[in-house]
Amino acid sequence: MEPAFWHKRWADNQIGFHQPQVNPYLQAHWPTLGLAPGARVLVPLCGKSLDLAWLAAQGYRVLGVELSRRAVEEFFAEHGLVPQITQQGAFEVWRADEVELWCGDIFELRAENLADCTGLYDRAALIALPPDMRERYLALLGKWLPVCKGLLVTLDYDQSLIDGPPFSVLDAEVQAGFAGWRVDEVEARAILDESPKFLKVGVASLVERVYQLRR
Repeated sequence: MEPAFWHKRWADNQIGFHQPQVNPYLQAHWPTLGLAPGARVLVPLCGKSLDLAWLAAQGYRVLGVELSRRAVEEFFAEHGLVPQITQQGAFEVWRADEVELWCGDIFELRAENLADCTGLYDRAALIALPPDMRERYLALLGKWLPVCKGLLVTLDYDQSLIDGPPFSVLDAEVQAGFAGWRVDEVEARAILDESPKFLKVGVASLVERVYQLRR
């Protein structure tokens, strides 16, 4: 998706992807990774997710990457944090306590920006991207996260019935995109009854899948 698409979504407050609570998959499955306290965790396309604060509260250093400056501003305001704002290459970096949010295009990241990231949490990044951008994104992770543990959440449905985002990402694409990683599906949950937009267009099955990633 073009940056203008996401800027308009935030400007119009069309942010149905934002969850009003910490993600239950994160709470249930993150502790099983055994990631060392103090590890730096990459959270791509993070918005103003409450998951960022949860990860920081567990003792991790959080590196969120977000295109929308409005989302970044709202995260710090809603948590009562006063950030230090600096410039790092193409990114405006907002820092407070254990959270850094890098405002800019994730494809502008460089290897040195992620050199010490040993954790990854992707709830809404992969499924936010169309196929060509997913390929670039997965290549970025594969190239710059040589040692990593993480969680990935995807959606699985009939893409022919409704356009994304969120996009359907099938298991085969996950397995191929994370070639060289150990990829284990740890939970799958049918959520069609909770998703009126999908019911309306005749989607017969909508499944959220949670993967544990290790490299």
